[in-house]
Amino acid sequence: MRPTHCLAPARARRPVDAPLAPSRYARMFPELPSFSADEAFLFALGRAGGLCDCRTEEDDDGSLGSEAAGWPFFGQFIAHDITADRSTIRHHVDAAALTNARTPQLNLECLYGDGPIGQPFLFRRDDAAKLLLSRDANDVQRNAEGTAIIGDPRNDSHVFMSQMHLGFARAHNGFVDAARLRGVADADVFTNAARELRWHYQRAVLEEFLPALIGSEMTRQIVVGDRRYYRPEVAFNPARVRGCGVSLRTRADPTSLSCSERCGGRAGVSRPAGISARRATPSGRLELVFDAPGYAPAQRARKLDGRLVGSLISLPVAITGACEVEELRSLAVRDLERGEGVGLPSGESIARHFGERPLSADEVGTGAAGWNGETPLWYYILREADVRTGGCRLGPIGGRIVGEVLVGLLELDPSSVCHAPQSWKPSATLVQLLTGLDRGRCRPPRSGRSRR
Repeated sequence: MRPTHCLAPARARRPVDAPLAPSRYARMFPELPSFSADEAFLFALGRAGGLCDCRTEEDDDGSLGSEAAGWPFFGQFIAHDITADRSTIRHHVDAAALTNARTPQLNLECLYGDGPIGQPFLFRRDDAAKLLLSRDANDVQRNAEGTAIIGDPRNDSHVFMSQMHLGFARAHNGFVDAARLRGVADADVFTNAARELRWHYQRAVLEEFLPALIGSEMTRQIVVGDRRYYRPEVAFNPARVRGCGVSLRTRADPTSLSCSERCGGRAGVSRPAGISARRATPSGRLELVFDAPGYAPAQRARKLDGRLVGSLISLPVAITGACEVEELRSLAVRDLERGEGVGLPSGESIARHFGERPLSADEVGTGAAGWNGETPLWYYILREADVRTGGCRLGPIGGRIVGEVLVGLLELDPSSVCHAPQSWKPSATLVQLLTGLDRGRCRPPRSGRSRR
C-alpha cells in the first residue's frame, strides 16, 4: 500500500514539505506603471447609463458576431477552473497578497474538487470512480434545498453553465466505462478517465476555443513557441483574469438565476444575455449555443465592444448582496475597480510595451464620460476588440495576453495534453463531449425540422 493512500490526490502529488495554502497571484507586467483614476470616472464608465451600458437586451444582425454563443460560456468555465479570487474589492492591493483558491492549471479542479478521497461527496458511493449526478442523470446532484453539490458553486450560476458542468461529468463517467472495457485495473480507472477527459478539454482549449477567441494565426504562433511575455517565474497573474474572463462575459450573462431554483423538474432560470428569447429553453440544451452536427446553426455570440447588457449592469441582490453604493451592482464597475485596485497598467501602456499603436482617444471614447487620461485595461481590451477586429475576437493586446497565459499554463504542466504521447488522439470535439453526440446520447432532429 502506498504511503499516500489516505491523502487526496491534490495533496499526494506534492512534496511532503510543500505548503497547503492556496496559490498566489503575480503581475505579468510589473515594470509598467499602474493605472490610476478617481472613483467617479470608474462609476461614470461602468454604471447604469454609462458607456458600458448597451441599454438594450435585444439582438440585431449588427450586434452578433461570427462565433457560436457557447464559447463565452466555455471561457467562463475555464476562468472558474484556473482562478477563484474571493477577496473583497479594495484599492491599492498587492497582487502577491491575494490568494487563488485554484491551482493555476487547466486540470478540471472545478469538476473533480479534491477527488474521490478528498471530497467523496462528489462521487458515487457504489462506484467511487464516477461523479454523482441526479437520479435521472439529467442534472448535477443537489441537496434538499436545491443547492448544487459540485466542485465549484459558480458553475451553477445559470442554466447553461450548469449544463456544461453536467456535460463534463457525464463525459467523465463515460470515460470510466471505456476504461473498464479496455481492462484498466480498478485502482487506476478514475485516474485514467480523469486524464482522458482533461486531455480532451485541454485540446478543445488549444484547437477550438483559442482560435475562435484570438484567431488561428495568433494561436499557431504562440503554440509553436512565440511566447514573449508569460514566463514560468510568473506563477499566475490577475491581468489575464480581469482582462479575458470578464471580456468573455460581455457576450454571455453569468447572472441568470441559479439552477438551484428548480421546481417540479423545471429550471427557474432567466435567459442568458445574447441568447434570443425564442431560442432559450429550460433544459439549457447545449446544442442551442454550440454548432452541433445535424442541428441548425447555434445562436451567435454578441460582439465584443465594451458594452454589457442590462442584466450585468444591474446585478441582482442575490448575487451582489446588499450594496450601500448602487454603482457596485454593476459588473463593469466591479471589474474596473478591481483592476485599478491591484494596480494593472493602462491599455495604452501595454500597447506601447508590445510595440502596437495605442487606440486613439476617439476610438476608446472615454471622453464622453469626461475622462481625458489613459484607459483601464479591462475596457481597453474590449474597445480594442471592437476597433481592430469588428468585435468578433480579441485584438493584439487582449489576444496576446489570453493566448500566452492559457498556452503557457498547459506547456508548464507536465501532465497536460502538450506532453501527451504522440499516439494519443482525441475521440470527440467539445460539443460531442458535452452533449454525448459521439456516444449517441443526443439525437439530432429529423431532417427539415428547425429548432428556431
